[in-house]
Amino acid sequence: MPAEIPSPPDRVALVTGASTGIGRVTALELSRQGWQVVLACRSRERTLPVIEEMRRVNPRAEGHWLPLELGDFASVRECGRLFLERGTPLHLLVNNAGLAGARGLTPSGFECMFGVNHMGHFLLTQLLLDRLKASAPARIVTVASRAHRRTDGIDFDAARRPTATFTGVREYGTSKLANILFSAALARRLQGSGVTTYALHPGVIDSDIWRGLPAPLRALNRLRLSTVEEGARTTLHCALAPEAGAQSGLYYSDCRVTEPTPLARDDGLAEELWRRSEAWTA
Repeated sequence: MPAEIPSPPDRVALVTGASTGIGRVTALELSRQGWQVVLACRSRERTLPVIEEMRRVNPRAEGHWLPLELGDFASVRECGRLFLERGTPLHLLVNNAGLAGARGLTPSGFECMFGVNHMGHFLLTQLLLDRLKASAPARIVTVASRAHRRTDGIDFDAARRPTATFTGVREYGTSKLANILFSAALARRLQGSGVTTYALHPGVIDSDIWRGLPAPLRALNRLRLSTVEEGARTTLHCALAPEAGAQSGLYYSDCRVTEPTPLARDDGLAEELWRRSEAWTA
């Protein structure tokens, strides 16, 4: 795990998808270090055991559940409203939740993985941005993937249609490319605000993100996966490491700054994605 940084008792983090996988490990480590953690997840039943686990790790831990279905803009807006009504600061937003191998459309009308992995997090971040600025120094960490290398661009028309491929690999890669572009574009907009942004590849992890894959493919995939504890290392580095605080808008792998593809560094594509995402969430 990364070196600890001094954390007064009022340090607050919100982690999406914290009921399982990398999100769970991230929430537990933040709790161990004294953070108050809000777990934004779909299922209360699956989240409450994690909150109990947090309390075993740190008896003084504060953990709170907020309902969040990232594919449904109404749910995202309600999650944002409920958090803001709490009146607490927000020093860390971890856009962790994700979906791979799923098919279809989200309730808000986007290709399933693009809608959950990018659009839901785009909207949630916008809703919480003023609170993050007011709480600065603050960080926004978005879990992307090296799978962004498996796409040759973003078909914005396809983003509004059901998943076209059988495995969803291309669509998943597109959603992860969007994560990296979003983080970089957000960093440009936040210059001088005290809020820094990070995108990262966690490794190929044995987590619930693969729940949408057909069973035979999921079993084959598991043969080459790393643990969620290994996967959370880079998330926690971006969230906590002092040296990362001086950087913004970069892409990390194995706790180090890494070059993504040229497409993921295309400022023009990032701005087009931002413009469309902003219009779609309006």
